[in-house]
Amino acid sequence: MPVTDEQVATLRAHLAGDVEEYQRRWGRLDRNAARAGYMALLAAAFFEAVDRRFAQSGTAADVIEFVGALRARLDEDADEVDPVVAERLIRDALGDGSIDDLDEDTIISTKVLLLTALISDEKLGDAELDEFMATARSLGDRLMS
Repeated sequence: MPVTDEQVATLRAHLAGDVEEYQRRWGRLDRNAARAGYMALLAAAFFEAVDRRFAQSGTAADVIEFVGALRARLDEDADEVDPVVAERLIRDALGDGSIDDLDEDTIISTKVLLLTALISDEKLGDAELDEFMATARSLGDRLMS
């Protein structure tokens, strides 16, 4: 089953910072379909965002710096991002390391925070965000097949 339009619109609303639209759409998602499709879309979007930010010239130090800056931005909520887990998720997406020992909830919640920060840092316009989502959807569909 491919990623659905509704799943794409839900993640897009989140990444655009439209909290009301995201919550409305999230509440309407079919939970069984979302378990596979939305998670594949999230994984694909995370991979694409990490690739865009770090694949060409990102070093381990760049990953550490990004995670540290994210935690600093979160201020009193910095504990929501375990720096070791966040760095491992990014390095894994870059093909370096493993996250096999991490639980699914930790992986998902950390990926959401990292993805949100990566996209926020890009300051994408509507057309650019649409393009990003189209790429993520294509990758997500491949993960589903």
